[in-house]
Amino acid sequence: MISSAIHVLAAEGGGTPPVVDPSAAGSLALPLVLVIALPALGAAVLLLGGRRTDAWGHLLGTATVVGSFVCSLWLFLGILGRGAEDRQLGLDLWTWFSTGAWEVKLGLLYDPLSALFLLLITGVGALIHVYSIGYMEHDVRRRRFFAYLNLFVAAMLVLVLSSDYVGVFLGWEGVGLASYLLIGFWQHKPSAAAASKKAFVINRVGDIGLSLGVGLMLVTFGTTSFDRVSELTSGASGGVMTAIGLLLLLAACGKSAQFPLQTWLLDAMEGPTPVSALIHAATMVTAGVYLIVRSQFVFEYTDAARLAVAIIGTITLLMGAWIGCAKDDIKKTLAGSTMSQIGYMVLASGLGVAGYAFAIFHLLTHGAFKANMFLGAGSVMHGTDDDVDMRHYGALRKAMPVTFMTFAMGYLAIIGFPGFSGFWSKDKIIETALAENLVLGICALLGAGVTGFYMTRLMLMTFFGRDRWEPGVHPHESPKVMTFPLVALAALSVLGGFLLLNDWIVGFLAPVTGEAVEHEPPLPPLVISVLAVLVVAIGVAVAFALFGRREVPREAPTKVSVLTTIGRNELYGDAINQGLVVEPGKNLTSGLAVFDRTVVDGGAMGTAASMGGLSRAVRRAQNGFVRSYALSLLAGAALVLLALVVVNLA
Repeated sequence: MISSAIHVLAAEGGGTPPVVDPSAAGSLALPLVLVIALPALGAAVLLLGGRRTDAWGHLLGTATVVGSFVCSLWLFLGILGRGAEDRQLGLDLWTWFSTGAWEVKLGLLYDPLSALFLLLITGVGALIHVYSIGYMEHDVRRRRFFAYLNLFVAAMLVLVLSSDYVGVFLGWEGVGLASYLLIGFWQHKPSAAAASKKAFVINRVGDIGLSLGVGLMLVTFGTTSFDRVSELTSGASGGVMTAIGLLLLLAACGKSAQFPLQTWLLDAMEGPTPVSALIHAATMVTAGVYLIVRSQFVFEYTDAARLAVAIIGTITLLMGAWIGCAKDDIKKTLAGSTMSQIGYMVLASGLGVAGYAFAIFHLLTHGAFKANMFLGAGSVMHGTDDDVDMRHYGALRKAMPVTFMTFAMGYLAIIGFPGFSGFWSKDKIIETALAENLVLGICALLGAGVTGFYMTRLMLMTFFGRDRWEPGVHPHESPKVMTFPLVALAALSVLGGFLLLNDWIVGFLAPVTGEAVEHEPPLPPLVISVLAVLVVAIGVAVAFALFGRREVPREAPTKVSVLTTIGRNELYGDAINQGLVVEPGKNLTSGLAVFDRTVVDGGAMGTAASMGGLSRAVRRAQNGFVRSYALSLLAGAALVLLALVVVNLA
């Protein structure tokens, strides 16, 4: 029976897991399998069923993810009341492959970390599916769109439920494939096709990091399972652990759009808006944070790699905020915001045991308010003939009251307004960063102020001021199938802070992230919170002075500051990649092509020509005429006689 394969993993992640009574955990075996199987089956039916499923495909796609959420909730409630040592369940499915001393099993690991990710992926994913029913109503390929959404969710679930790094890699690649299909879903648009290829190629760079990291683990430890690697890390050299940590960081930079692999994220806005919400809130960009936190047993043995994680996160949170300040495209502004907020999570992950739980806390709150705002942006586009330019909006709060109110909840959460979810999660990261590294903490505090600026700018340009709509545009509220998910996500944006009540999330994640450590920030926590609110208030005030009290022109001004120009060009990330990677790569391949033609092909063709000339010469001697052969024999005999005479005379 499948339940007989269930075991409880040691609380610290090390040692051989003791086998327990299957009946005690057997009730969780079926939902643990179904949580992945349902969306995977939905994708298979919709893709293989073809046009026969067009009429109800969107309903099936939504139902499978809702069912997966129900299973996730059942699993969560099943471990909620257990002690720390009983919150980790494993399910071995089968041996994937075995060679020599190496054996890789395909198994599932359900613990506090994967439990929270499951609720995020399936909960937010289900709301995005519901929203997509209305958003994609008139798309002739709607059934295929829902199939790809199901595939995306299933791949992400494989990623966060695998008990082995090879299994993680399987889900990792599935997420990359699904994102390629969805970003380029409107493939009739050249920009969408180019964006999907760009995302796919840049993510392959990060994938190389993961594949090399997993390979190095296999060579070093002889295994890639989480429990065995965590048990053996103390015996590895510092250099090996640093190399593994940096390779995992490279992988995280690709999926989570962190510096220097961030350039694909803004282009990915070419996909339908529900795709943007799914990528930014519940799936792809959260994968890198998951990988780092899941691999905490690696980073705890390498200060260098952990510091690199914190620095990369800090750089990216400032870069994303900078870009968000300069963009007029509402989706690209939110995309820059995602870069910045994921940067906060990566920064927290680089702070070690003190920050892991807070990274996940902010990931969960961000998942709610960012999905809320992306879907809200889609609602705005739905009411303005798919216009994404905020300079063509204005005064939408009256025309779209539900969208405005729900978007406002997300806005207040992301800027860290007191009481809203982002206030609790971001402040804990800032507090921890100030305690662990003063410079990084100050940068995180600065990023909070810039967040207040660009998000207030977005709100003012979109919902306030006079209307600047295009001729013929008549903004209107979205249908209820689209506004219901907005209301649900707005509620989560407000209430998400309750996860920190009595430090619940810290204690719940302790079996995975380790027991929380005491730290001493340079200022009392209350003072830091007040300081963060004041910094945000300054950013809000500056935005109001520039965009609330002044008329917003319908066209972007051509004369702007250098900082704005750099931000509009996304900090020249594409130009840098073009100069450092693309052009040298093209020159290298051109040189190799010349070498191939002149040296390799030349050598091969020259040898062939020489043999051809030799064969032609031999062919002339073998002409088939008897008189020629007789003459040759006579000449040969004469030469032999001449040689004999010469020898005798000598």
